[in-house]
Amino acid sequence: RDGGAACVRPDAAGDHLHLAAHAAHLCPDSLLRPLWARGAPVGAGEQGAGAAGCGFVMAYFEKEEIRQAKQMSAIEFLKRYRPEELVRCGTGEYELRSHDSFKISESTSLWHWKSRDIGGKSALDYLVRVEGVPFTDAVRYLLEQDAPAYVPCRKIEERRPFVLPPAAREEYRVELYLQSRGVSLDVIRYCISRGILYESLPYHSCVFVGLDRNGVPRYAALRSTCDGPKAFKREQAGSDKRHSFCIPPEVRSRRAAVYEAAPDALAHMTLEGGRADKYRLSLGGIYVPQDTSTDRPAKSPAALEAFLQNHPEVDELELCTDNDRAGRWAAQNIAKHYSKEYMVTVNLPPIEGYDWADMAKEEKEKRAARNRAACLDREL
Repeated sequence: RDGGAACVRPDAAGDHLHLAAHAAHLCPDSLLRPLWARGAPVGAGEQGAGAAGCGFVMAYFEKEEIRQAKQMSAIEFLKRYRPEELVRCGTGEYELRSHDSFKISESTSLWHWKSRDIGGKSALDYLVRVEGVPFTDAVRYLLEQDAPAYVPCRKIEERRPFVLPPAAREEYRVELYLQSRGVSLDVIRYCISRGILYESLPYHSCVFVGLDRNGVPRYAALRSTCDGPKAFKREQAGSDKRHSFCIPPEVRSRRAAVYEAAPDALAHMTLEGGRADKYRLSLGGIYVPQDTSTDRPAKSPAALEAFLQNHPEVDELELCTDNDRAGRWAAQNIAKHYSKEYMVTVNLPPIEGYDWADMAKEEKEKRAARNRAACLDREL
């Protein structure tokens, strides 16, 4: 920075072509192509790298120009230029079709890419940190666009009534899909028999049902039974997260294991031999602030608060969140919040970056490899 301006210089001419191709692929109308790929003359605010035309371009932007480039929110940019990437995954929230761990709020434009542990709010943040567009190209592109039309505002909407999706006559696809993810058939059928898991119509998705204290469905998490580009996961409209998915024990228990998502609960139950000896509660996702260095107390998960109110007999909590930054932060803060009233233990997956569903799938693959090796030994 010099005199209030920002300056970025690419490292090598070869990189220019790579970045140009990358940006052109991201935006077919060529608006995101770097200046050196457009053949534009070097003019005001730009400086050539020599009369020989070696291809270097030095781009400068005033602070005010950078401030203007940050005016467009990430959600406005995605709605305008990447609408096919947005997949609604809950009330007022989207994820990216190509990155399901990327979540963005429709009302605030705050986004968080969980698997990369990065976040932001503006379109500039998104282009640079998610799509990898060079900073100067992203600023130039945003300055060329119309003024942002999207202004976040609070919408007062009536809560939609909760209605479960229609059920298929059988759970064949759900059973196959969950078994392919390492969940045992006994665990799957245990959940089906308790009315908390079924297969929907017309898309044959897994439906994880949450019941209130009277056994009435109040919540549902849907997950597609395929892992391809059309895979999705979301909550059913009108779901009340206070009554999230929970696998009950065969008899009343004083212990409850807490997971980030419903598949993790089934997976961990499988890894523990299918034991139905404790409650297994899904939080339906966790919230982690961008700045985790603050000492401000974390908000207690609504699902866990309601569960404990409805189950006063529980006095032990086993926190089984994911073994990543968000999961570890959540476990630490939940433990801090409840440790005075409950016996709290933390039981994270042993592999960095894994959740319990990942662990079950890996164990299934290890068993398959051992079986293949045993078959080869018998043939020899």
